[in-house]
Amino acid sequence: MTAPEATDAERVAGPSSELVVGPDGLARPLWAARDPLLQAYYDTEWGMPVRDERGLFERLSLEGFQSGLSWATILRKRPAFRAAFADFDPDTVAAFDDTDVERLMHDAGIVRNRAKILATIGNARATVDLREDGGLAQLLWRFQPAHTPTPRTLAEIPSSSPESVALSKELKRRGFRFVGPTTMFALMEAVGIVDTHLLASHRRGTSGVWTA
Repeated sequence: MTAPEATDAERVAGPSSELVVGPDGLARPLWAARDPLLQAYYDTEWGMPVRDERGLFERLSLEGFQSGLSWATILRKRPAFRAAFADFDPDTVAAFDDTDVERLMHDAGIVRNRAKILATIGNARATVDLREDGGLAQLLWRFQPAHTPTPRTLAEIPSSSPESVALSKELKRRGFRFVGPTTMFALMEAVGIVDTHLLASHRRGTSGVWTA
């Protein structure tokens, strides 16, 4: 995400000029400080632990669709994605056929990328197959690192990690697509497997997975 510049009315929070304190007294990174949708996502969802199959399949799918686009675009389209992909129920999506692919390619509410649509359907089938070996949640959380990053600035947040590289390789081995190391690191951030909130942010250490 490209962070906007702070205005004179915004107070810098802590040592980083990339954090601002809003009218509510809470410190956030600039990307989450102005857009109400992104702020709500940052305050209530991003980095909170997700451990259920459907929730993880949804987030894995959306991260795949986000590749090359802004997260704000995907977030605004999420209701349409949920409607188009049966609320990301893996069993239902796994049964999608060519008729469903064409329906999705004509759905202006989502990202109409055939490769990503086919990958999502294939990933649903891979998710169902994983149930015989512990399931998607067990596999993803197996790659939780021993330590999480401690960034003071956005520049200190990595875009991948040894764990995301290993996770990417394992998912590809299991038949998943659009699961590169950078995309998987973003997924790990989103679902609480790592905590990359800036140290002075009000969200740092609030997930219950990592201490403040």
